[in-house]
Amino acid sequence: MIDLATALLITAAFLRTTLALDACPNGEKIYTGASGMSYKLCPNSDFLGETVQIRGNVNSLEECAAMCDGDKNCYRGVYDHDYRYCHIKAQGAMRWEPSQQFDVIQQNFKDIARCPGQETSYSSNGKNYKICRSSDLRGGTLQIQWNVNSLNDCADRCARDGACVHALWDATYKACHFKGSQETNTIIWSLNKQFDTIRLDLKFPRATKGEWSDLVWLPLIPVAGYVVPEFPSSSRLLVFSAYKPFEFSGPMKQTVFGDYNFNTGQTSLRTIANTQHDMFCPGISSLQDGRILIQGGSDASVTSFYNPSTNEFTRGPDLGKARGYQSSVTTSDNKIFTIGGAWSGAREGKDGEVYDPKSNTWTPLPGAKVGPMLTQDNAGIWREDNHAWLFAWRNGSVFQAGPSKAQNWYGTAGQGSQVGAGIRDDNHAMCGIFAMYEPGKIFSSGGSTSYSDVASLTRAHITTIDKPYQPAKVERMPDMAFPRGYANAVVLPDGTVFITGGQRWVKGFQDTDSVVYPELFNPYTKQWRTLAPEAIPRNYHSISILLADGRVFSGGGGLCWTGGDCDPHADHPNGQIFSPPYLFNSDGSVATRPVISSVSARSIKVGGSFTINMSVSALNLKFVLVRMGSVTHSVNTDQRRIPLTNVSRSGPNYTVSLPNDSGVLIPGMYYLFVSSANGTPSLARTMQIML
Repeated sequence: MIDLATALLITAAFLRTTLALDACPNGEKIYTGASGMSYKLCPNSDFLGETVQIRGNVNSLEECAAMCDGDKNCYRGVYDHDYRYCHIKAQGAMRWEPSQQFDVIQQNFKDIARCPGQETSYSSNGKNYKICRSSDLRGGTLQIQWNVNSLNDCADRCARDGACVHALWDATYKACHFKGSQETNTIIWSLNKQFDTIRLDLKFPRATKGEWSDLVWLPLIPVAGYVVPEFPSSSRLLVFSAYKPFEFSGPMKQTVFGDYNFNTGQTSLRTIANTQHDMFCPGISSLQDGRILIQGGSDASVTSFYNPSTNEFTRGPDLGKARGYQSSVTTSDNKIFTIGGAWSGAREGKDGEVYDPKSNTWTPLPGAKVGPMLTQDNAGIWREDNHAWLFAWRNGSVFQAGPSKAQNWYGTAGQGSQVGAGIRDDNHAMCGIFAMYEPGKIFSSGGSTSYSDVASLTRAHITTIDKPYQPAKVERMPDMAFPRGYANAVVLPDGTVFITGGQRWVKGFQDTDSVVYPELFNPYTKQWRTLAPEAIPRNYHSISILLADGRVFSGGGGLCWTGGDCDPHADHPNGQIFSPPYLFNSDGSVATRPVISSVSARSIKVGGSFTINMSVSALNLKFVLVRMGSVTHSVNTDQRRIPLTNVSRSGPNYTVSLPNDSGVLIPGMYYLFVSSANGTPSLARTMQIML
């Protein structure tokens, strides 16, 4: 028989077990101290554990946080809002529980791209270093030396060691951590009061290497995204994750979206549930009227339309086959073709089908066989029909350039068709990157022979297509400097292809073997250039996309399944914006952009003409249309670049005649860029190309 006292003790122990927290339930806030350090504030919760100091007459949670910020050894604190005490907690293990009396303060070990405090310089042995207090370099440790009594001593030791590139000094334990190069090691800069970082001052002149912004923090992990078509110019990026901001599961009938205004920096979060569609891992394509069709994914049969004119989502007709990891593409006759998608639904290779917006129906295409485009994956069929490299071409045809080594033509009329187009390479290139930089000219590179757990590839190719259903011409290009799987590619207004992220050895949900140095490929000179590094690895579940000002957003990576044992450090709810070298003069100053004053029409038919009025009359301007992109899982079938060469000039007015071929100029929403003789693009105007 258990007595009452014992029963109460058991009940109390049970409640303490069940009430433990692993996340703030009460509206977490961020506090930034005078040091630049960031802290998470969680109201109505408590840390149970050793307290090293108690301070009285503290009037607010923020005042307590400021006290913690001023104490080098304070990583966590608790504010007693009933009695106005500030508890500085020890560094040992703590139990986090709900409480009506206390509020919790804990250091935010967030990743950074800039030193939050005053950065200083130090030179030793002919090497120049940047010193940032209260920050960490996570990863890439070569060795640890002990009994190092000062930061300068740590820097001196690193400078004398041939392998040490960066270093980390731990004042508490008198330890100096030698770090390697980011070219061969995954090293992430983050906030941490325990350490001070000593970083070799590597120079990346923005005139030749470009420049990255500070981190843009988002309310979710951007696994997919697209630019919202707006007139006269686009300013927003919609990104989405899954049914939750930081994890995915099975079919959960809702999707979390983030709305990021890249002009103002404002972000917001919304949950889309009215279409009953978890859109994680879908196909994405945009129609002539600007609507974005998102199909399949976790809710594998469902489709959803996003309408940019209303900023709302509506349910579309269900797919004929349930799909996830498929690719889709908008055709020359404004239909949407999709193929593959064995990740969700039935685990089998999936033939094509086509959506017609006129009838609002999907039609199966039994002749558009998926078999010829399958890879050979060490995980089997559910990885073999994924992420096809699709390009719409003339007369409703679709060219499949990869990731299989076999290339194919698909017809979308009638029952559909498939015709082999040749062999691109000896290897399959799953999760490789691809872009049409000129009509009929397809760049591709990277990827891996299987979806995961293999080495990535460096190979690059240009595939040229002309007449539908005829063999393609493939030319091997120089290899990339870095092997990359799970990378992303963006075609820029000048026709170069900008490549971000990826891993040397593909392994989802991890940052191991990351490549943080982007590369720029010039298809006209057939040369590569390595650019300034990103601050954060961008691997599996990352995106990159061209913005209306000619910059590139790169973000995301991570997003584990619910209950999965993934590395939380590989979750990246953030991005950076890259300014390519064409935005700078040779001396590093900001280049002057051409300015489009007006366009005579914003909706133009294929083969039509329109007039552009420039603010200043100039010679040697270049005109180009770049179709607005949508991206997930290294796939962006919406983007393509169309140079406009039929141009006549009268003073500041330029009349442009469009190509009269909807297989080249696919209907939909485009950026109109006007570039200077030096290649600096204007702010793009939004143009709608119609049949």
